[in-house]
Amino acid sequence: MSSETNDGLTPIPNRQFDRFTSYRDLQVNYEGFSEEIPVRVPDISTRGMFINTPHQFPQGAVLNVKFILTRSNTEIVARAEVRYNLSGVGVGIEFIDITPEAQKAIEEELRVDELSPR
Repeated sequence: MSSETNDGLTPIPNRQFDRFTSYRDLQVNYEGFSEEIPVRVPDISTRGMFINTPHQFPQGAVLNVKFILTRSNTEIVARAEVRYNLSGVGVGIEFIDITPEAQKAIEEELRVDELSPR
């Protein structure tokens, strides 16, 4: 599998899973810190998400994320690990602690999103 690069230094993994933006009320907190992190609506897959934020996190940092899926109104709470950074743009994270029910809800939301007319 090849990777793109954002600045010639940090590899950006190719996407292995479809992503969508059908959720709201995203909250992110850097584990161990109380600072609120400004974010914009990113995209999500069953394994993780890209979060648009000017905040820099070290690779491997653990973030707690919480958001609501738009169609099902299901609240998702998960721990995630930073996998890569795009300086000034955001971070790619992978869920490391998410319930099977939450993962299934994301899968269902993604499936419904794929079937919806554009």
